[in-house]
Amino acid sequence: MADAATDQEAQEPDEQRLSVVLAAGGTGGHLFPAEALSHVLQRRGVMVSLVTDLRAIEFTGGFPAEAIHAVPAATPSGRSLVDKIKAGFAIVRGVLAARKVLKDLDPDVVVGFGGYPTVPPLLAASLAKYATIVHEQNAVIGRANRFLSGRVDCIATGFAEVGGLGADMLAKCHHVGNPVRTAVTYAANAPFRPLEPGGHLRVLVFGGSQGARVMADVVPTAVQQLMPEELARITIVQQARVEDHNRVTSVYQRLGVRHEVSHFFDNLPEQMAAAQLVIARSGASTVAELGVIGRPSILVPLPGALDQDQMANALTLGAIGAATVIAQPDFTPKRLASELSLVLAEPDRLTAQAAAARTAGRPDAAERLADLVMMVARNE
Repeated sequence: MADAATDQEAQEPDEQRLSVVLAAGGTGGHLFPAEALSHVLQRRGVMVSLVTDLRAIEFTGGFPAEAIHAVPAATPSGRSLVDKIKAGFAIVRGVLAARKVLKDLDPDVVVGFGGYPTVPPLLAASLAKYATIVHEQNAVIGRANRFLSGRVDCIATGFAEVGGLGADMLAKCHHVGNPVRTAVTYAANAPFRPLEPGGHLRVLVFGGSQGARVMADVVPTAVQQLMPEELARITIVQQARVEDHNRVTSVYQRLGVRHEVSHFFDNLPEQMAAAQLVIARSGASTVAELGVIGRPSILVPLPGALDQDQMANALTLGAIGAATVIAQPDFTPKRLASELSLVLAEPDRLTAQAAAARTAGRPDAAERLADLVMMVARNE
């Protein structure tokens, strides 16, 4: 894959401002990189608008864009034929609505960030002959981006190698990395604090934007299996769903383990930087942030996905010795307790993993993606 050119310096505004439409919605995993790109483009004098879906519009209040538009979207993966037909009609309505928005905005390029909320605006842009880019955050291309890949001009990728692409699509690919939030780049300034022999270990546990029950089921029970001298050396900072909060907290209280449990951390990058070990899912944003901040991890990919994107993401860190990857069926209290005992006994492992993670980080990914967007917008 070709690497996009890097330009770290902010650019002077063009005589005639470029106009870029970003299409992102659904989860934070799609909105975060779009937000990071928007900040960079605006610093360069570009006019940025966001097109999102009706469900995500309530989460975009702080999104850095001059205008935000919502259009219908749906996932055509329902189990029944009726659901698929309804989704098809919603997509058609979304394409028509997006076409009107694009006609009014007349953008130089439309950039999509994956997920079905991006399908209507990217289809509308393709049909109207606007320049188009999709950014694929995962190490396996998602179904929406796969559907769009034959219709767009460029495919920007978060990973150097992306599965699921044919040879003709690979020719369109530019490896830029996964843009991360400003808070992540700030957090990356904090150096890793090595675990001293006999010292105290700070562990951060989270399971994505909605939490994960498996973390509440496994982590407290694993901690419970540690030896008393190990319990005295550990602090757990854990995200737990509201319905899991009391049972997680009660275990740590009974064990006398130092802990902080919350259903949401609004300073997650700071928490990640303060941790010496992270236990988490392996969404693209999480993997990118672990690399930029440079922290060791135990990654438990979300099971059940058709394309196994989270497993592919996790293995990029596992392959370089930056993470321990455990499939969910193997993520048992006994296995996790063994891993925790191992790092407490051999603290140099964490230091080596942190250094390896740093080598995978792309702190300039938003700048690199902005370079590609402006190149396509100018038809260079």
